[in-house]
Amino acid sequence: MKSSMLLVMDMLNDLVHEDGAGAKTYVPLMAERDVLGRTRAAIDKARATGVLVGYVRVGFAPDYRDCPANSPIFSRARQNGLFKLGAWGTQVHERVAPADGDFDFIKHRVSPFYGTALEPALRARGVERLYLCGVSTNGVVHTGAREAHDRDYECIVFEDCCAGATQDEHESALRCLTRFAAVHDSASVDFS
Repeated sequence: MKSSMLLVMDMLNDLVHEDGAGAKTYVPLMAERDVLGRTRAAIDKARATGVLVGYVRVGFAPDYRDCPANSPIFSRARQNGLFKLGAWGTQVHERVAPADGDFDFIKHRVSPFYGTALEPALRARGVERLYLCGVSTNGVVHTGAREAHDRDYECIVFEDCCAGATQDEHESALRCLTRFAAVHDSASVDFS
C-alpha cells in the first residue's frame, strides 16, 4: 500500500458553516450534495485503513500583516474580519473536525503548498499519494492537485467532498483537474 494522506482543505467555519461569513456562497450547494457528511465518511474510512489525515486552513495573523493586500481573493478579509487565526471562523467545521494526531497546515495563499509545512511533512512521512477534498473546488482543490502533480504525488480528488460557489464552477474545475488527478466519488475508493 502506498503511503497516503487525505487533505481536508479550507473546511472552515467562515466558509462552510451555516452561521459563517461564506454561508451564502458555499453552504447551499454543500447542503444539497451533503459534502460535510460525505467528507466525514471519507475521513473515517481513511483513518480506519491507516491513511494519514491532514487539514489545510487559510488564516492570517489578527492584524492581517501576512494577508496579501493585492489579492482579489484575500484583500477583503481584513475589512470583513475573515480568516483570523485563533477565531471561530478559522476553526474546522465540527462535523469534519480533526482528531489528535492529524496534521494542521496553515496557509496564507490559495495554494496548500506555498509557504507551508505541507511538503516537508509529506516527505518526512514518505507520502506518495494524496486524496484531496475541500472548498473551493476551483480554488484550493484545483491548485493543490496541480501543485501536487508537479511535485510527483499521485492525486485523487473526491468530487463529492468538494464544492464551488455554483455547480457550474465545481464541474468546470473538475473538468480541468482530470489532466492532473484522478477524480472519483469518495465512496468508490478503497484506501487499502
